[in-house]
Amino acid sequence: MEYKQFCPVAKASELLGEKWTFLIIREALMGATRFNEFQRGMALISPTMLTKRLNELTDNGLMVRKKINMQKGYEYFLSEAGKDLYPVIMQLGDWGMKWARGQMQNSELDVELLMIYLVRSIKPEKLAGNETTIQFNFTDLENLKKWWIVVQNDEVDVCLEDPGRDVDVWFNTDLRTMIEVWMGDTTYKKAIRESRLKLLGPPQLTSNVSRWMAYSIFAGIPEAVEIE
Repeated sequence: MEYKQFCPVAKASELLGEKWTFLIIREALMGATRFNEFQRGMALISPTMLTKRLNELTDNGLMVRKKINMQKGYEYFLSEAGKDLYPVIMQLGDWGMKWARGQMQNSELDVELLMIYLVRSIKPEKLAGNETTIQFNFTDLENLKKWWIVVQNDEVDVCLEDPGRDVDVWFNTDLRTMIEVWMGDTTYKKAIRESRLKLLGPPQLTSNVSRWMAYSIFAGIPEAVEIE
């Protein structure tokens, strides 16, 4: 994409304006380095398109590609120019929360993306002991209905199969409710009061979930209609 203009907005758009580019940078800023990690955060992107976009970002100096030691494949890391996009991504997310999100369509309710974000939101240092297991049961789903997050020391993993551990906290809810809570559109207390969420476990863990599982970094930004 070339605009043939010296304007810095045009030049930046030439590098960043292609489809999926901002989301790839988002994933990199959130810690993704390997091909499958980028794919996990963007379920609809094809492997061919992801390869193309990663190559473009590398060729344009926004990412650095490194061979994985003793393995096949590469890891991708943001360059200084790529890291400098952090405030741009944050401002874009703020703008989206205020002006573009509207009502979430059912087709946008992605349980796999939600679970990736919930894993990233866990704060192991706020959990007691060396191991905590959290189970999610999404009552409105037929597939991908049950999920487990296992926290061992500083390691946080997500499972679709029962890991065979005693569960410390249960979340029984529908997918939309869990997304709305994590995004800050509603609260745990309100969802529980409206019988949209059942939260089971010891009070030390259930009374203040956001202490050990953070909300979205964009939570709390009202839509423009609410501001008015």
